[in-house]
Formats: sequence, structure tokens, C-alpha cells
Amino acid sequence: MQFYDQDKFIKANITKRPTSFFAKDIQHNATAIQAELENKSVLVIGGAGTIGSSFIKAILPFGIGKLTVVDYSENGLTELTRDLRSDFNKFIPKEYITYPFDFGGKIFEKLFKSNQYDIVACFAAHKHVRSEKDHLAIEAMIRNNVFNTKRLLELAVQNKPEHFFCVSTDKAANPVNVMGASKKLMEKVLMSYTNDLSISTARFANVAFSNGSLLYGFNNRIMKKQPISAPADIKRYFVSPIESGQLCMLACVLGQTRDIFFPKLEEDQMMTFAEIAENYLKELGMEPDYCDSEEEARQKASVWDKSNKKYPVYFFKTDTSGEKSFEEFYTNDDTVYLNQFEALGVIKNTQIHDKSEISGLLGEFEELFEEEKIQKSDIVELLNKYLPDFKHIETGKSLDQKM
Repeated sequence: MQFYDQDKFIKANITKRPTSFFAKDIQHNATAIQAELENKSVLVIGGAGTIGSSFIKAILPFGIGKLTVVDYSENGLTELTRDLRSDFNKFIPKEYITYPFDFGGKIFEKLFKSNQYDIVACFAAHKHVRSEKDHLAIEAMIRNNVFNTKRLLELAVQNKPEHFFCVSTDKAANPVNVMGASKKLMEKVLMSYTNDLSISTARFANVAFSNGSLLYGFNNRIMKKQPISAPADIKRYFVSPIESGQLCMLACVLGQTRDIFFPKLEEDQMMTFAEIAENYLKELGMEPDYCDSEEEARQKASVWDKSNKKYPVYFFKTDTSGEKSFEEFYTNDDTVYLNQFEALGVIKNTQIHDKSEISGLLGEFEELFEEEKIQKSDIVELLNKYLPDFKHIETGKSLDQKM
């Protein structure tokens, strides 16, 4: 097995773009971006993850004045700091501090109230369809993605930033899984505060090799002599980690309130995970050894050695809950502008939701969560009440039952 350059692999085999998709938009708007970021105090929540850390790396060249990063992962923050301070070309503001705690807790509230931030960007979220299992997992997801977002907005109203950004997902468009539905609810919560704050968000594609993703797992599977497993019938859009941070930066500082940004990717740019797995093995100087079952793949991987140029893979047809076979960024009901940016579309004129309506909505969820005999289907039913376009795909199987 040979060493490979992951960034180079992503450009050549996944995004098929030698330069960033958003390079021209950054170049054309460099003066405006500089004006919005230079010497500004920035709070990044969930900044140790792939997208949050990429956002940080995107804004640093514009000379921000202060950077505060909050993430519940102490290890993630440690690696972020080592990464930033080890980069010869990286500018880091003199005032740089990280905090390993939850943004939904009392300590975070103390931090927020004692500082004035010009920019607040939130990336803390349950963002995997894998999180959809039972009523407990879904409650945790909704509390994090929806309840915590509302709590953060309440704090922001008391200490208003110039820009408030909270990342969404393409899965919020015509959602079929609870994660996408929770993010759609989050968007509703965001829009209920747009008369008080300048709020923008972004829906975008899978981030290639992001923390916890299937592609990220390919590296670990090889290192541990375990088979590569991937769905063969699911197509997804992809952006690189660098592009994910740049997209969020553009949406954060150039977006007008209620704007929802998305990348202008074409349908023929979608790929299956199986295709990527095949290209990945080729990059490592190997080829797939196709297996008919998980058991066969595990057995072959357990005895594999470096002299064998064929590596066991198991490609399957998706049978888990919440999986849409394709992705989309907007619906027929959205007002979409495609000419404002080179590589970005913008959904505008998004409906402003009444705060009292949102409070009532969250109150109903709170009451449901307090019931003793709650089931997953009860939460899905309540989600349907507030999201008529939510068409949940339920198969009775979660991703925890797959390799």
C-alpha cells in the first residue's frame, strides 16, 4: 500500500476540480470580505469539526482580530490548535482561545454574555443520518439542532453580532430522515429571529473525508485490516473540506438576513460511495476484491497482507431508514437566485416565522419528550405536523446495524 495525498485525491477523483469551486467568488468579493472580517471578534461554535475548522482556516487570511472557539471535544480543540500553530503560512490573531464545553450549557452562557462578538458562526450539530435510531437518539438530535439553536439566538439578541451564521444541510430540502427534518426545523427557528439579527445559513453537499463520514472511515478500515463497505445505489454531491469552509465564510459575511446559500452543482457531479471506494483503492495501488456478504468481506480482510493487491470490499443496496437515493438543495416552493455569485445559489424571501409559533412548536416537543411511553413514530408524527413536506423513509433498520 502506497502513501497518498488526500487533498490531491479529492480534487482528482471526487470533486474533479483542480481549484476550489468558490475561488472566483472569493476573488471577486475579496474587498467586501476583508471589510467584514478585518480586526473583527469571531466566535466559532463546533469549531473543532471538519467544517468548523475549515471555516476558521478560510477567515484567518483576512486578518480577524480575535478568535474564540467552542467545542465539546477537548481532543478536537487540541488538534485544531496544533494544526493552526504548526502551519508556517497561517495567521493566528493574538487573542486566540479555545473552550471545551457544550454550547447549550451554563458555562457557555457566561462566556457569551461577558463578550461582544462581531461574528457568531455555529457548526455544532448532530449531522449524521446514523443518529436516527430510536426516540432517545432523536430527542438528543432535536435538542441539539433545534432547542440549542433557539437558546443561542436568545443570547445573540441580548448581545447582537453583525453576522449570525448557523450551518444547515441539503437534507433539509424535502427531508426523508429525522436529521434533515431537525435541520429544517432549525431553519424555521432561525427565520423567526431575522427581524432582530442578520442571519444567514447554508445547505451543502457531503464533505469528502469529513470527521465521522464513510470516506473518513476508509482510512481506518485499511489501517485495521477491515473491509471497505459502501452503498452502491446512493448518489451524493461532494465538496472538499477547504470548499466547505469557504462556502460558509461567503454565506456568513456576504449573506443578507434570511439568505440560504447552496453550491451550484450539477446532477452529473453526484457520485456513489462505491465509485469513490474503487478510486480510493486504485490510488493506493490496489483494486477491489468484491464480496457477496459482510461475513465474507470480514473473513478476507482478516487474512489480507500487503503482498495482495486486491482488497476486500462489500457494496450493497441501501436498506436503512432515512436514506434518499439522491440529493437536492432547494424545493419548488423556494425563491432561488442563481446569478448573484459564480458558484453559489441563494434561496431568498424565506418565510419569517412568528416566535410565538416557534415557542408553541418546541413546547409540544418538550411535552412529548416527557411522556413515559414515547416511541420514534410519535416524534416522526409530530415532525410531520410542522413539516408537511417531511416524507420519512422508515425501514426498521439503522446504520448501526451495518458495517
